Amino acid sequence: MTEAVRTLIILGADGDLTSRLLLPALGQLLTEEDTRRVTLVGAGMHDWDAKHWRSVVETSFKTVDAEGPAVDALLDGTDFVAGDVTDPDHLRELLSRSDGTPALYFALPPAVTKEVCAGLAELDLPAGLRLALEKPFGTDKRSAAALNRRLTKLVPEDQVHRIDHFLGNSTVQNLFGLRFSNRIFEPLWSAEHIASVDIVYDEVLGLEGRAGYYDHAGALVDMLQSHLLQVLAVTAMEPPSTMSAADIRDAKGIVIRATHVLDDDAIANSHRGRYTKGKIDGRELRSYVDENGVDPDRRTETLAQVTFGIDTWRWAGVPFTLRSGKAIGRGRHEIVITFRDAQRVPKGLRGAAHPTRLRIRLGPDVMQLELNTNGPGDPHYLSRASLEADFGPGSLLAYGEVLADLFDGNPSLSVRGDTAEECWRIVAPVLKAWGDDEVPLEDYPAGSDGPTDWPAIP
Repeated sequence: MTEAVRTLIILGADGDLTSRLLLPALGQLLTEEDTRRVTLVGAGMHDWDAKHWRSVVETSFKTVDAEGPAVDALLDGTDFVAGDVTDPDHLRELLSRSDGTPALYFALPPAVTKEVCAGLAELDLPAGLRLALEKPFGTDKRSAAALNRRLTKLVPEDQVHRIDHFLGNSTVQNLFGLRFSNRIFEPLWSAEHIASVDIVYDEVLGLEGRAGYYDHAGALVDMLQSHLLQVLAVTAMEPPSTMSAADIRDAKGIVIRATHVLDDDAIANSHRGRYTKGKIDGRELRSYVDENGVDPDRRTETLAQVTFGIDTWRWAGVPFTLRSGKAIGRGRHEIVITFRDAQRVPKGLRGAAHPTRLRIRLGPDVMQLELNTNGPGDPHYLSRASLEADFGPGSLLAYGEVLADLFDGNPSLSVRGDTAEECWRIVAPVLKAWGDDEVPLEDYPAGSDGPTDWPAIP
């Protein structure tokens, strides 16, 4: 049995990711599982002492009302070590503070992560060490492959957790139960019955001070290349034999290897946009190009929409459209399964027979099935009905699920190395077409639904 992690070392602990996402999730996890014991060591460039670091941890824990014996034990023993996390001597000191099996969490930019890996290569690493890395995993397929070679020289692949917190989302995980434990859905889950699949993650938020990262990444790399392709894989994967990490990752990998831009035509099947000034919920947003830290010459997109195909027997001919954008007037986080039209509607039934649609919303966690029905009133007139089921919130935040799997040595929902490389292969034609300016960068006002001439998503 894999030994549980007893020490979490966060590299880049003085950054926004740690205080805003990692620490609240850790506090919540320890509150829910109050017998778990974790020693927390923070590392970063700021000259913080243990007292200041403890106050940062406590403040983050308060946002989720974290409490209990496991939380108290962590707070009593947590420490911060200032220094250069790329320095082998500094890394050796950090690892020497481990109590039992350690995990290194890279809350760092990719370039720094690469240097840390070079430093770790000079050390004798503790047995069972786990490495957790935030996306993006490289900047293209070649760099992702190079990073993977570095990582697997340090530890075995199943000890590398390439974090995608979207896969910790309770609704994404609910797809397993919905598809594989209900006979009503799985026999229909194919090109024979499904016309299209849309995966949408539109946000009302604008840049929110993230220019340092976002202006180099854009919506395509930030969301589609990583998160939404992973959701596509879970939506389209074959039923696994078991829920083991090996079977789930194999099933996802098969889908990703078969995925490509629809008709291999990135110009016809991709769209990009950038928001201009506008208003959302009474709040004025300035144009993206006027945000602090943005270089307009980069022509970074804030809205991306790409349609893909999956060359498998199950999905041949079904378009999968992925879309994500910022400063959209209506937040929309959902998977939309549109079924094919009924083979025949009997004469005498009046009104339009719309396609049946299954909507799986990613927060709030709701499933909605839209159907054609008779009435009310005239029993021969078709109307629309909606059946809803509330999945309910998960017991943990998405990052809490991620940390629990990291601690327990379960890489089921982390991204395997070959899959990370394939995701770059999938979007490479789009990146090239956009880099060559073969696809127009269209403006849309903040607070709108995006450019009006794009293919509609139901």
